[in-house]
Amino acid sequence: MTHSAGAMGSTTTPRPAALNESADVTRHHARPRRRDFRRWMIALVVLGSWPLVAATPDGSTNDVPPNAHPKRSGTGWECAHGYREVDHSCLAVGVPANGYLDSSGRDWQCRRGFQKRDGTCTQIELPPHAFLNTRGDDWACERGYRRHGESCAAVVVPENAYLDGRAGGMWQCDRGYRKRDASCVAVDVPSNGYLAASGGDWNCERGFERAGESCLALQVPTNAHLDRSGNRWSCDTGYRQQGQTCSAEPR
Repeated sequence: MTHSAGAMGSTTTPRPAALNESADVTRHHARPRRRDFRRWMIALVVLGSWPLVAATPDGSTNDVPPNAHPKRSGTGWECAHGYREVDHSCLAVGVPANGYLDSSGRDWQCRRGFQKRDGTCTQIELPPHAFLNTRGDDWACERGYRRHGESCAAVVVPENAYLDGRAGGMWQCDRGYRKRDASCVAVDVPSNGYLAASGGDWNCERGFERAGESCLALQVPTNAHLDRSGNRWSCDTGYRQQGQTCSAEPR
């Protein structure tokens, strides 16, 4: 049997009952979800309007002032970077010209070439023959000069002397000389003596001892011998010293 086109176009296919039930269930569950979402948003707004509080070491809570935040430990609060605590509040750190906040954020330091003075950063005036120190907050004199007040004075190096490499403002005597006031005098080495390792003094040879400005032969008693220094004596084993002699120890 054939049907006309008009008859086929006027026919409406009925929707399955299962689909209708599913749509009803979806609409039924969507309404509570929207209500729950609105409740959460209201709760967040209310919580956000409460003042921040931080626990103090004694367990109480205090309001956190502006420009501060609770400590990570959960007890108390601390000022933000660039602020310092003053009377339980946080005030901005006043940084003067040519200064900068230090790493703590609670204080300031002066730039290189400036130094703190009365709450400001004052430029360092370098006198002739001077340079900034490694920290940049003061100056030092060049090699061959020493600081004298606010200037650098030339070091006067006497004869038989040289500038000290460890301290450019000092001098040392050459080997074989010793300091005497502002000059270097020769070390007078006596007979049976030799120049010490320092170069500014002398020692006696082995078997001699120092006596004033000379070296005298050691008088080693019986049952004794020179010690390791070579300038003193010790008693042999089984003997003990009594004055300038060595006596046998009692058995």
